[in-house]
Amino acid sequence: MPAKLSCQVCGADIEIPDDVLDGELVSCPSCGQKYQVVIQNGLIQLKIIKVEEEDWGE
Repeated sequence: MPAKLSCQVCGADIEIPDDVLDGELVSCPSCGQKYQVVIQNGLIQLKIIKVEEEDWGE
């Protein structure tokens, strides 16, 4: 049965499949925030991925 974790940005449910791998990327279906899956001792957590904005050489 897939796990459900809450998005840290908008609070929507993110379904995590049973066969998810450590380091896999998932995104929130509501706001699009990207996360990296971290699995430690059988516990699944989501690490937010910061999207860097381009500075166009400024």
